Amino acid sequence: MTKKYTGRCLCGDVTYVAKGQPVVVAQCHCEECRRLSGTGHTIGAMFASDVVAMRGHLSEFRYSSDKGSQVTKVFCANCGSPIYGKNTRLPGYLTLTLGTMDDALSLIHI
Repeated sequence: MTKKYTGRCLCGDVTYVAKGQPVVVAQCHCEECRRLSGTGHTIGAMFASDVVAMRGHLSEFRYSSDKGSQVTKVFCANCGSPIYGKNTRLPGYLTLTLGTMDDALSLIHI
């Protein structure tokens, strides 16, 4: 049976399901991620884009990273919860914000 990870934004308008194990679970301490989170880092779980199903009204913000790639941050259009990010350096993948996952603690020890 394939593991499924579910998640949602703070208001519940955006929901998602990711199937299978993430490629990686990691913390990022870059300046952009610190500013996005308002803390010293973000934590995300990377999945292939084609194993994630997303529902709800999303908005995007794009910027150029200090490494020259294009980064897209996707968030709930209603409450502003950061849902996922993607980077042109890793086409075909997206990184779900761990704090939006219903069972985030199960991924911390991967």
